Amino acid sequence: MRLKNLVENIGGRVVCCEEYLDREIEYAYASDLMSDVLTVKCENLLLITGLANIQTVRTAEMSDLQAIIFVRNKRVNEDMIRLAQENCIVLIEYPGTMFRVSGQLSSIGIKPVY
Repeated sequence: MRLKNLVENIGGRVVCCEEYLDREIEYAYASDLMSDVLTVKCENLLLITGLANIQTVRTAEMSDLQAIIFVRNKRVNEDMIRLAQENCIVLIEYPGTMFRVSGQLSSIGIKPVY
C-alpha cells in the first residue's frame, strides 16, 4: 500500500518528507525498544512507536525504514525532522494508541513482521 493511502486510512498527520508518500509499505513493526527494531530485517517496513526522540530516527536510518508512526499524540521535534529529511524517512504523528493503529493497519492489508 502506498504511504499516502495508509496515512489517509489511519487519520495520521505527515510531519515531514511528504515527497516520499508514493513509497510502498508492506510490513509494520510496533515497538518502543529500539534494540528490538535493530534486529528486524525486512523491506518496505514502517515503525510504529511511542518513543519520540532523535534515537528513534537514528534507529530507522540504520534499519533502512521507510516511515515512522509516532502514537499517543507524541510530537516530533526539529532535530528529528532534520535527521529524517537527511535520510528521506517519512514521519507521521497519530493521536491514538499503538494497539489501535496496529489494528487499523492490519485491516487495510499491512502485514506484521512476525
